[in-house]
Amino acid sequence: LQDPRMLTILICGWTGSALMCVAPFFIDSDFGKGCAIAGLSLLSVQAIAHRLHNLLLLNLIGVIGYVTAILHL
Repeated sequence: LQDPRMLTILICGWTGSALMCVAPFFIDSDFGKGCAIAGLSLLSVQAIAHRLHNLLLLNLIGVIGYVTAILHL
């Protein structure tokens, strides 16, 4: 992995995946929702890089849902 851009995408992908693995266990708390928001945001970096527009839309809808749940809207 000589390309810093690819390394960044790789780190974002794995970190986002790890956060999404933690989030369900705490999803009833703001911490769990925050993990999900951060995880989906980081996974979106990977989705953008690979032009996976369907996953990007799914992640965006998830982030909006968790933000509204935190804000009690």
